Amino acid sequence: MNELSELRRLRTDAPLPDAGRLAVPRARLAAALRQETRGGRAARPGRRMILLGAATAGTLAVTAGIVATLPGDSTSASAGKGPQVLSAGASADALELAAATVERHGGSEPGPKQWVYDKNTVVVGGKPQSSEEWTRWDGTGHANLPGIPPAGDVSDFDPDELQVWYGPNQEAKWRKEGYDDRSQRQFYRFLATLPSDPDRMMMRIRQEHAIGDIKGETRAQRDWREIDVLYRSVLIPPNVQAGLFRALAKIPGARVTTGVKDPLGRAAIGVSVTYAGKTPAGWQGKQEIFFDPESYAYLGQTRDDGEMVSARAAWGVVNRPGARP
Repeated sequence: MNELSELRRLRTDAPLPDAGRLAVPRARLAAALRQETRGGRAARPGRRMILLGAATAGTLAVTAGIVATLPGDSTSASAGKGPQVLSAGASADALELAAATVERHGGSEPGPKQWVYDKNTVVVGGKPQSSEEWTRWDGTGHANLPGIPPAGDVSDFDPDELQVWYGPNQEAKWRKEGYDDRSQRQFYRFLATLPSDPDRMMMRIRQEHAIGDIKGETRAQRDWREIDVLYRSVLIPPNVQAGLFRALAKIPGARVTTGVKDPLGRAAIGVSVTYAGKTPAGWQGKQEIFFDPESYAYLGQTRDDGEMVSARAAWGVVNRPGARP
């Protein structure tokens, strides 16, 4: 069972949240979209589409993240399928709803001998290519499929054979010598120390210089790059996931789009910014991050400049290299 399946199972087994947790962001989002409809910005007159969290008794009976019609609409939810770009206000409310939802997820650190599994798919020349990686939590092991060819004679090399590497624990050395390298464990523990307030959280992240400064880059561009990289981490504490959604809501021009597909064709919601010109980091056009519409788990990302089309196909924590969730 991968993390997404587990999150869905938890959502099914857990009691639905009461008004104290999700009703407030849901109501804010509903009000924002009603305002858009009255202002003539809805997709069609008479239809008010809304991205909703899990509903309690007496409210809207939909699952988290599904686009549904509000009470009184004569059209069905299926009639509204297709991309729906939300306004700035509605996008902020949708991201707050996502933050409130992921805060409910439990999170615990794996054991030092456990392995983090990640199956990633990238699109190269229009063709998807998948690879699988296993990283031991304490940083002393790594495995991958397909294997990486060695230097020299490759006549006996089999790319379908699991390639496993073991080595000494480097955490103390990296910390002492000030390297940016971190084991999965070190990175997770750093994230766990971050404040949940999005402004303070992003300030701490920038102070770490994890991705380096680029001359001429605005704070909003830097924050988007930081968040873009952070979401590629397989394990992120729930409070940090919530903080990242709230940080996205503060980036000028960030918009939520419902009813989209991720690079693997899975149902998703997208959060995007669009750069009319090339940024100091070399990014241009639409930059979009995809999330599962129910659990808000990270699914992948695309860039209009063609430099990044990737998707996380599967992930989780296992007990040995070669095992899958």
